[in-house]
Amino acid sequence: MRCHQRLLVVSGSWDEEELACFESQGDELSFDEHLLERISILEEVVKRTTGTVRQMLGTIQHLEQKLLVNHTGITSLRDVLAAKGAVGREEWSERWEAQLEEQLLGLERRERFAGARTAVVSLFGGEDRKPFLFLLDEAEYALVSCDVERAMTALESAYALDSENHELAFLIGETWFNEGDAERARGFFDQVLVGKPQHYEALVYSGVLAHELGETESATTRLEQAVERFPKAFLPHFSLGAVYAGSGRLEEAIALLEHASALEPLPQANYLLGCCLYQLGRTTQAIRRLEAAVAADPAFEEAFHVLGFACLDRAWNRKAHEAFRRALRLAPSRLRFEELRELLDEQASSESADLENEGRADGDTASWLARARRALAGGRTRNALSCYRQALAREPDNPAVLVSYAMVCLELERPREIRAVVDKVLDLAAEERLRTTACTTLIEALRSEGDHREGIRVGRRLLAEGTSDFTRTLANYELAWSLAELGEDLDEALACALGALDAAPDELRRLPLAALGWVHYKRREFAQAVDCLSRSTELLPSPSNLTRLGMALLASGERDEARDVLRQARRLDVRTAPLRDRVVECLKDSTRLLHHSSDEPQ
Repeated sequence: MRCHQRLLVVSGSWDEEELACFESQGDELSFDEHLLERISILEEVVKRTTGTVRQMLGTIQHLEQKLLVNHTGITSLRDVLAAKGAVGREEWSERWEAQLEEQLLGLERRERFAGARTAVVSLFGGEDRKPFLFLLDEAEYALVSCDVERAMTALESAYALDSENHELAFLIGETWFNEGDAERARGFFDQVLVGKPQHYEALVYSGVLAHELGETESATTRLEQAVERFPKAFLPHFSLGAVYAGSGRLEEAIALLEHASALEPLPQANYLLGCCLYQLGRTTQAIRRLEAAVAADPAFEEAFHVLGFACLDRAWNRKAHEAFRRALRLAPSRLRFEELRELLDEQASSESADLENEGRADGDTASWLARARRALAGGRTRNALSCYRQALAREPDNPAVLVSYAMVCLELERPREIRAVVDKVLDLAAEERLRTTACTTLIEALRSEGDHREGIRVGRRLLAEGTSDFTRTLANYELAWSLAELGEDLDEALACALGALDAAPDELRRLPLAALGWVHYKRREFAQAVDCLSRSTELLPSPSNLTRLGMALLASGERDEARDVLRQARRLDVRTAPLRDRVVECLKDSTRLLHHSSDEPQ
């Protein structure tokens, strides 16, 4: 009666007499008074909101001042340390960035854990809740300190107390999936599906991992269930299409990948679709899809390779040459490093093994080194990096472990961490082969960032200080590559390549021959380039050597020979990303992939 606002209570049924009474009373209410009351309420809300915003602005300004003071103090500390020669500016920045990257990754894990914790706790059905919560707290503290191994041990212990908690099982499986441990992740996803047979993410992830582990039938069954259950989701169609493509069921793969691309036109879907179309001889359609993939992701090296083959089949030599050239430019260090990796990795591994055998590494360090080598053998490079970090935390002055760590960083394309490691190896006055390995790794990292001049400086220093044929060969080899890529002094590049060839022992002779052939290619001396690269591939037909030979043949107009050589390189190339990595790439490229409409069955 005071505010004159309509009060409507709907309960049960109304008879005509009551409704007529309500309508007659409503006509007497003043609409103007009602509107004024509403405006007064909104004014009060705006006033409170304004006060809250003003308070938040003051807090933000205060925090900004504190951040400025802290940044100034840290910068001053860096300048003092640099002036005293304790640490260089560049080393400071590289370590800062490395730590920041690690912390951001840890923050991502903690946020995922925090988002899932409520659901995990709500589903607890065990006997004793207190130790369960204690283990969850321990896992959270471990994630804060970026100790993934300890966090996963705590989570798995918590799961042992509540083995029917499908949310906890999925959280553990997802974490192992992201860490690259397929076997352990698969086990937990299977546990999820025991209690929740239609769990969307578990169906997709377990199907992907089954495919990676070679269980094609199981992968197909799981992914077909996901596609049937969630017909409007990208990820099941993409994953099943990839499995069909790998099994030779190309027509079915094309239908699924076209549907996936229509749902979410990601470059990975267009790439796989282009590959299937190319294998079926639909070259024009394949080129269109592959061009869409590289347009969306200009750093998609594999798509450029297949695009080059498709253009060759259409006799578009210039376009094919451009596609292969761009593919080579995208990851030159990785291609060349493959030629050195076996030799250098053997050197570093033997040194670290010697440390264990001779007792120069304590038991804990030796255990981490053994785990790192097992991870590398299983293709879990990120796990290997974590293991080497644990080993270095215990023996930071171990030159062999430092070199192995640097090589893994190069494999994972983390060049900024390598310089500090190499500088430390050089300061420790390690054995010459280890110093050479470290400097070679640094040069490759610098070249991957486009810093050819610094790579040349490091190569010249290595050449000046080297005393063995091993060092002189690799130093001249790296100088020849860097000078050829820079393109300013191809005469010096030619001299370095010839110097590497003169000093090379038999087991290294293929390397300077490849460098000499590429220098001739850069000098547009295609006949000499084909000769040198052919001799190099006869010694070791690596994918990188064959790719460069195909480029030289294509540039000299020998299209048919170039196609055969490039196809041979493609067959030998084992760098193609597994389906698990492609799924992770898709998840990073889009935040909508794990979402499905609310009208679909849950």
